[in-house]
Amino acid sequence: MANDWTPERRAKQAEAIKRWKPWERSTGPKSDEGKEVSSQNGLKHGMRSREWLERQREMNDLLRACRDRLERV
Repeated sequence: MANDWTPERRAKQAEAIKRWKPWERSTGPKSDEGKEVSSQNGLKHGMRSREWLERQREMNDLLRACRDRLERV
């Protein structure tokens, strides 16, 4: 399935983008909601996030305390 992008057209488009420099006009999110959404852009699954690791530590501490209590009985 051809997309009609010849090497010449691709080179011409690349040059145009380099002239326009759209990345220099990007200012990022303005609203609090937009900032909240964009803060999660790099999140893949969250299994290594600070919050997840803290919850895992709390759960492990709770399980350890329960196990220790059951061993004393």
